[in-house]
Amino acid sequence: MNQHTDETNTSIELADDLLRGADEIAEFIFGKSKSGRRKVYYLAECTRLPVFRLGSVLCARRSVLLKWISGQESRALPPPA
Repeated sequence: MNQHTDETNTSIELADDLLRGADEIAEFIFGKSKSGRRKVYYLAECTRLPVFRLGSVLCARRSVLLKWISGQESRALPPPA
């Protein structure tokens, strides 16, 4: 496979994995919640929600968010027996 094909496949995968804007991130995490956008900004400010900016647009990768959520779950205390 040549380098151009590798770059094209990588950009397609990244584009499919990328969430652009707080609304898309909120829908991915919270579903159709009306207050999701504000929650995303709050989590980005007060926790280590793995987001980044492209210019002024808040972005996140689906795969990274899923790993972060999994890590949060593993940190939770197990229910009492």
